Amino acid sequence: MTAPADRGAVASAPRTVVKVGSSSLTHRGKLQAGPLDALVDALAARRGAGQQVVLVSSGAIAAGIGPLGLKARPRDLATQQAAASVGQLLLAERYATSFGRHGLTVGQVLLTADDLHRRGSYRNAVRTLERLLALGVIPIVNENDTVATHEIRFGDNDRLAALVAHLVQADALVLLSDIDGLYTADPRKPGAVLISEVHDASDLAAVTVLGSGSAVGTGGMATKVDAALIATGAGIPVLLTDAPSIGNALAGVGGTFFAPAARKTASRLFWLRHATTPRGRLVLDAGAVRAVTVRRVSLLPAGITAVTGDFSAGDPVELADEAGRVLARGLVGFDSDDLPDLLGKSTPDLPQELRREAVHRDDLILL
Repeated sequence: MTAPADRGAVASAPRTVVKVGSSSLTHRGKLQAGPLDALVDALAARRGAGQQVVLVSSGAIAAGIGPLGLKARPRDLATQQAAASVGQLLLAERYATSFGRHGLTVGQVLLTADDLHRRGSYRNAVRTLERLLALGVIPIVNENDTVATHEIRFGDNDRLAALVAHLVQADALVLLSDIDGLYTADPRKPGAVLISEVHDASDLAAVTVLGSGSAVGTGGMATKVDAALIATGAGIPVLLTDAPSIGNALAGVGGTFFAPAARKTASRLFWLRHATTPRGRLVLDAGAVRAVTVRRVSLLPAGITAVTGDFSAGDPVELADEAGRVLARGLVGFDSDDLPDLLGKSTPDLPQELRREAVHRDDLILL
């Protein structure tokens, strides 16, 4: 089989991020050697061909279910964290052994959403991953479930994979699911049709339902489509298929191919849109809304009518109109304690040291 020309970008990608889910690696709370080894064999072959690979792997919580004697995936956070602390060791050990068959070394990188929300931690993650790749190591990335709370979780590793793909400036992203691609409806039902390629939002119009996650995972087809759109917005082509088809996927064959956007988002604005959590909200009057959304200029304190949240200068905040609709996200120039005293005041009326933008246009992205 030969890949269509646009899918060739996946086959020839010098650096590829591959994401695999819990249900592809575990069964009844135990890691499955066969599927894991098959995945490793395909990635090792890719590495042997001189191409770099980053693996984003779920499975820590699921792998801890059996050893802890649990009957199902725990629902409370504390038990999830306990299961992850047991399962992550088993998962890392199994990957190290399997890749070792090919003479390859792996490195574990555990992240929380908070690590990517903070620009300094974001850059540290970049340096670590780049150094591992330069040393010939295969990074294995997972969410740090042992310490992540509900407030700082990615929610699923599909989104994490898309962010990691941007983080390492990957040339392709492969998302492995239980299903061999994106269908117009539940593929178990008659009439469902595989969508071979997605080039823009109109190609998703025929999709009537996107399923939820499995019994041991948190992702579903909806999260995979969202992740694909995040990655393609950064100019990264995506292939979505099932885990047993990893060999074909790396060749750009089968599944659903998501073409990269013609115009990719600037790196800093991509981070602001997808890798930050707002620490507060600024409410804008009608004039400020027009200035930000139409004229695309900076937001001044004079156009702000209300402030909520607890934030420091440099934190991300939402910008909303007076009806509560969130219009943009930006990095605020003032602490939340200082900003209320400045609301509605024109720049000449402010002390010299406070005559600056509340949110500079270069630190602002429309949503």
